[in-house]
This record gives sequence, structure tokens and C-alpha cells, in this order.
Amino acid sequence: MEAENRRLTVLSVLPFVMMAAVTVADIAAGPAVGFLPLVSLGPAFAPLTGSRQRTACVGGIALLLCIGLGWYNDLLTAGRGFMSIASVLGVTAAGLVAVSMRQEREAELASVRSIAEAAQRVLLKPVPRLAGRVRAAVSYMSAVAEARIGGDLYEVVTSPNGVRVIVGDVQGKGLDAVETAAVVLGAFREAAPEEADLAAVGCRLERAVERQLEGEKFVTAILAEVQAEEVTFLNFGHPAPLVIRADGTVTWPEPPSYALPLGLGAHDTEPPEPFRVSFLPGDQLLLYTDGVTEARDAAGLFYPLADRAHLLKERDPETALEMLRQDLLQHVSGPLHDDAAMLLLRYR
Repeated sequence: MEAENRRLTVLSVLPFVMMAAVTVADIAAGPAVGFLPLVSLGPAFAPLTGSRQRTACVGGIALLLCIGLGWYNDLLTAGRGFMSIASVLGVTAAGLVAVSMRQEREAELASVRSIAEAAQRVLLKPVPRLAGRVRAAVSYMSAVAEARIGGDLYEVVTSPNGVRVIVGDVQGKGLDAVETAAVVLGAFREAAPEEADLAAVGCRLERAVERQLEGEKFVTAILAEVQAEEVTFLNFGHPAPLVIRADGTVTWPEPPSYALPLGLGAHDTEPPEPFRVSFLPGDQLLLYTDGVTEARDAAGLFYPLADRAHLLKERDPETALEMLRQDLLQHVSGPLHDDAAMLLLRYR
């Protein structure tokens, strides 16, 4: 955001800088060089930012400069002077048309963004802060500029068999990825409260994704079920979860054997095997997408998630996850190249 503000500031002052530079150069070089037509550069850059009134104002200043320099160089009655004035008027008129078109596109874009934000509220609902004996917090960052939603997904559902959660990553980007994420989340929200065990929820998701996806497209996902001092995982080719014990110890629970992502079950491979680890009071569970661990700094080094686990010691889960998010952004020192979702669970 700071870089964007700097860019807008530069673009806003650029017309005046150009006109000032042309004025100084013309006075210094005299009429023989012919800098006078370049005064129209001011109104040429004006439509990049601001309103029609601002563009017209820049054009008026350019016209006054053109007349003043033409008088100074004794060119007002010459053909070059008239052509310079006509050039300023023509560029200003074209700039006013460009501003009108830009403002229309900005209005259309604002409308599309409002629709996208409405879709986000339906698709990626805020997770409950309290679910059974679990406190939850979530962070989502899209790699697409100005976007609020992408191909990553998450959900927390309270069921008769415990608190069930999912974090997933859809292959690809754009509207197709959002549509697939909606299918996965819809299937999970329907299956999580109904199915007796987590493996059955995984089968429901597999069938839903196979009906939606074509070719070699897929969705990596990890499902977790939190019960009394135990958490069960079902991993469909997703990065291993991070468990932070109450004493600060960090572990990466991994399945006995890795399964293919959702959507690739037609390759006659074995479904994922559920595996369990203890989840005691004071423990934390962080589920995330590969946009977190594969984020690189300027030197090309991946984000060291395990070394940053100490940032999650804050008492409030939302504050702890926000600190981790800010540290991730500081690590990359710029925009993310992939969507990044994090879901933090604490056993109360």
C-alpha cells in the first residue's frame, strides 16, 4: 500500500514537473531548438490520475505557458506558435476523454469488487472464535492485487464427533479456482456434521471434486478432527500441520504414507489413512497452505515457519496470528506470489 501511494504521488506531480522542465529548457535554449510543443506533455500525463477538472486545470496551465513562451520567443504570430497552442488544446481534449473512460472503468471495477466481496462473505465465512474446547483464528492473504479471495479455502464446523476443520489449496487461480473452492467447502459443510468418522467426510469431498474437476486439476487439503485431548488428521497431499506444544516444542505430524490430492482419486490409489496425535490444553495447531512455507525473501530463502512459532505465544489467537502474518510480509518484502491461508487452533 505504501508503494502504491508513492506511485500515485509521483504520477500526480509528473505533469507539473514535465511542464517546468520544458519551460526551463526552452528559456535556456532559446527559440532555435524548438522545445515549445513539448509543453503538451503536461496535459498528456494528467489523465493518469485525478478528475476531469484537474486535467482541464493542467491543460489551462499548459496553454498559458505555451502562450507565455511563444511571446517570449516571439513565436505567437509564427506557424510554430499556432501549432504548439493547437497541440496543447488537442492533447487536453483527448485527456478529458481519457479521464471519462478511466472513471467509467473504475466504477465498473468497484461494482465487480463489491460483488466479489459479497461472494467472499458467502464462500469464506468468518470462522467461529469458539468451537467446543477450541479457540480459532484465521488469516487469508491473496496474491492477486486488490483481491479478497482466491483458491485457498478453510472452514471450522462443530459436529457431534468433535470440531472438524479443513484447509485446502486449489490448483490454479482465477474464477475457476474460486468455483472449485466453493464446491469443496460446500461438500465439507454438508458432510462434516453428518458423517460418523473423518474418513467418510474425505470420501464425500473426493466424490464432489471428481464431479467438478477435469483432467489433471486437483485440490490439496488437510482435514482435522479435534476431540478430547486428541486430534485426527486426514491429509490429501497437503503440507504437514504444525503443532506447538505448551512448552514451546514444535512438531510436524506426518501420515504413515502420503495420498494424492482431491481430484486424482481416479488413478486407483489408496485413500489417505487417518493418523492421530495428542492435543492437550495449552497446545496449538497451525494449518496453512504452501503459500506460507514457499514464500521467498530477496535472497530466495523460504519462510522459516518453524523458527517463527514463538510469535504465536500471544494470549489472544487473533493477535498471535496477525504477528505471524506481518512477519511473513516482512520476510517477502513485497507482494506474495501465491495465496496464503493460516488457521490457528488452540485447545482451551
